[in-house]
Amino acid sequence: MTADLVVFGGRVVTMVDDDTAPRGVAIVGDRVLDYGSRERLDRWIGPTTRVIDVGDGTILPGFVDCHIHPVFGIGLTRGADLTGCRSLDALREALEVERARLDDDAWLLGWGLQPAAFEGGEVVNDILDEVAGDRPAFLRYFDAHGALASTSALQRAGVRGDETFSDSSRVVVDGTGRLTGALLEAQAIALVEGAIPPLDFAERAERLYEILFHMAEAGFTSGQVQDLAPDAIALLEAIEAERDLPIRLRMSPWFEPGTDLADVGRLIDLQGRSGRNWTVRGVKTMIDGTIDNGTAWLHRPDAFGESTSSLWLRPDEYPVALAALDAAGVPTTTHAIGDAGVAFVARAIAAVPERNATHRVEHIEVLTDDVLEVFRAGGVTASMQPTHCTHFLRSDQTDNWSVRLGPERTALAFRTRDIVDAGVPLALGSDWPVAPSDAPGILADAQLRRRHDDPDAGPVGADQGLTQIEALRGFTTDAYRTIGEEGGTLEVGALADLTVLSVDPLTADPAALGAAEVLLTVVGGRVVVGAARESMPSSAGVG
Repeated sequence: MTADLVVFGGRVVTMVDDDTAPRGVAIVGDRVLDYGSRERLDRWIGPTTRVIDVGDGTILPGFVDCHIHPVFGIGLTRGADLTGCRSLDALREALEVERARLDDDAWLLGWGLQPAAFEGGEVVNDILDEVAGDRPAFLRYFDAHGALASTSALQRAGVRGDETFSDSSRVVVDGTGRLTGALLEAQAIALVEGAIPPLDFAERAERLYEILFHMAEAGFTSGQVQDLAPDAIALLEAIEAERDLPIRLRMSPWFEPGTDLADVGRLIDLQGRSGRNWTVRGVKTMIDGTIDNGTAWLHRPDAFGESTSSLWLRPDEYPVALAALDAAGVPTTTHAIGDAGVAFVARAIAAVPERNATHRVEHIEVLTDDVLEVFRAGGVTASMQPTHCTHFLRSDQTDNWSVRLGPERTALAFRTRDIVDAGVPLALGSDWPVAPSDAPGILADAQLRRRHDDPDAGPVGADQGLTQIEALRGFTTDAYRTIGEEGGTLEVGALADLTVLSVDPLTADPAALGAAEVLLTVVGGRVVVGAARESMPSSAGVG
């Protein structure tokens, strides 16, 4: 037997107990054939073996982004990128630039809108009406749980302000009954979103491929998709009819709050649908919204009197749906951000007797000590996004998130260190497009508790930083462990997914790690990104 691919580097991190200091990995088909020294692997190199030498690069198990929305992200990232706008002037300038390039009948669209752009004022659509005039305009909030629509867009969509929903979505009106333009949560957003001319199917398929390829370039070989958009399967099948997906995907369809409990059967029937590099596995649901929008579920109201209830109008239905999915062996992931929401979900999971599946809580932005104990004792797993903390919170607590919660609850923010110390498996991810899908950056920020590319930024909860190995587990072994699976290692017979970085994440300074180059990504033995100093050797191998 000869290998199909051999990758040599400065070090191989296998994520298993190993004292052999391997320098390379040999792959046949989609599996690891062997790993070890150059001399050891030389025996697997034949005339057709592809050999890649990444120099001093560190070879790692393929990284998993444990929370992404690539299909919904096609629509969530249309128009102007507003993620850098921190003032009304910056927002106005970005919108004017976008407007200038549009056809006369096109909508003015944007995404990544943050409360900071309104400089402490109310989030209202005055600036949209000013810039867009009669042209309909629609901006997505950075957290994807809200949107801002211009007066023209609201009129075109027939939004009145007295709409009711099957969850706690709402159309915001001010004290005089005037529509502010703010639309909170999915059902309210959909009122206007449905009026926007959609991209055609071919455009969406190409855009999805580009999104996934960017994730591969950012160091990921796999993604756990926390949704199943209506045309997701058709898009994936269309791409795979022509080419391979850049990364492998695990798709978990939504059980939306307010949905009839009978829908559980449909979600169970979807399990196992698959293509070459994607599969439907698990179910995603949400117990609350976000703190920034006042739609999270807190034990006590925030500073504005908001975030007081579940996204479910009847929260008692959540444990019923959870139990039905568990009985069918279907794992779940549940969005829970506020302390009350996190507590409700953790206790519901812990109360499921003789569990048939693993159930994970997503985000966990505010966590009390008593509920941390529920995670530990109840076998509940966790998934968090370090860059939500480092990109959107400030150490001086002047950001919108911290102002809403106040110092006491801000001290309970993003408790990654405490979760790991409690022995709770912790997966890491980006929640793209909420934050960048950037593997080195996420690993660095998880340790620094600040943006790795901003040395002047103070850390947010410095005592909650992870160690190098703890952060790495979040992208490898714990990415699988938290969903009840095994993986994230480079042992013989393991899936041949590799991420190669220009630095060693177990020894590099976190700031240097954040700036690391992704030299190579390999998915199932297939080189997707990079091929440094490649050669096709003779049967004598390489030195």
